[in-house]
Amino acid sequence: MSSDLADRSLSEFPAAPRTALLLIGLLLVATNFRGPVTGVAPVLGQLREAFALSPAEAGLLTTLPLLAFGIVSPFAALFAREYGLERSLFASLLLIAGGVLLRSAGLAWCLYLGTAVIGVGIAVGNVLLPSLVKRDFPARVATITGACALTMGVSAALMSAAAVPVAAHAGWQMALGMALVLPVLAALVWSRQLSQRSAPAPGTASAPHGGPVWHSAIAWQVTLFIGTNSLLYYLVIAWLPTILTAAGLSATTAGSLHGVMQLATAVPGLFLGPLIGRFKDQKLIAALLSALLGLGLLGLALWPAAATLWAAMFGFASGGTFVLALIFMGLRTRSPQQAATLSGMAQCVGYLLAAGGPSAAGWLHDAIGSWTGVLLIAAAMSVVMGVCGVLAGRDRTIGGAS
Repeated sequence: MSSDLADRSLSEFPAAPRTALLLIGLLLVATNFRGPVTGVAPVLGQLREAFALSPAEAGLLTTLPLLAFGIVSPFAALFAREYGLERSLFASLLLIAGGVLLRSAGLAWCLYLGTAVIGVGIAVGNVLLPSLVKRDFPARVATITGACALTMGVSAALMSAAAVPVAAHAGWQMALGMALVLPVLAALVWSRQLSQRSAPAPGTASAPHGGPVWHSAIAWQVTLFIGTNSLLYYLVIAWLPTILTAAGLSATTAGSLHGVMQLATAVPGLFLGPLIGRFKDQKLIAALLSALLGLGLLGLALWPAAATLWAAMFGFASGGTFVLALIFMGLRTRSPQQAATLSGMAQCVGYLLAAGGPSAAGWLHDAIGSWTGVLLIAAAMSVVMGVCGVLAGRDRTIGGAS
């Protein structure tokens, strides 16, 4: 009897409990999209010692997932059309879990291969989760998306804060392996959705295919806005604990501030959407967010004693920039299909641009001899991001007038 009950379709259960189970599953799935990647940075020093890694080689541990995001993300919709949204999301959780186990095996090639597998799993889930939200919660997209962003930030913050104490008591393998709890728990809850087999929503990002979007100046402004933000965000994600310990902070404090920064990225999602609706265009908001991000980088470079303020400021601005870029996908396009093409373009180009950030920062550190110079160069790049954001924030659409 118990096996019969487990095999029953979700359609046999009341709508309210089914919706609640779906929502809980969505939030648990979302916890996997940052923590398994960003939890590496606090123990990067131990990994460099264990495997004699150069800064550029260590930066590759953050670069590999970004390469996977850029290459795999645009094709996730094709995978979902073949196997269904629910099963594709479940497969992404299995990939993340397998990658975490492989990464923690203790061998150098496992460290890199496991990291790449985690990136592939996150890339699939990152694209398909918003599609499922649009399908099942069409009247509450902003609210549910904000809640998912918050769970991403909280889980990533917890992973970062716990990494150093766990590594101190049980080693770096356990510090990285503890991320396994996220995909396992999510998979257990999400398995109840496997009786469903639905296609992705029409607005899901698909493989790039050229056309007017790729020849549009507005599309490239949006793409470079989100791409530069991603480059700076993942550069800081990869190296912030190392930068802070080099400035004299303890490893535990550096790991905690790494978590504070990630938690701050979720805050703008709670209010930025309604705020944007009060403005005719988004030029001022894009400029302010870019200025805050640059100020956070300058503060980390010149006054690390106030690292808590600068880390929170950088996280808030980076999270706000990401939310604004997602909103641009709808505001700067004239149809769901055009929005999907722009989303695929921005993710592909943006993540491939960001992939060079962590390794390039490690190389620059070796060439310059300090993290201050690296942060000053990053702060200068925030000006480029601001220019792209102001241009993208103008009231006009791809192929149309204002």
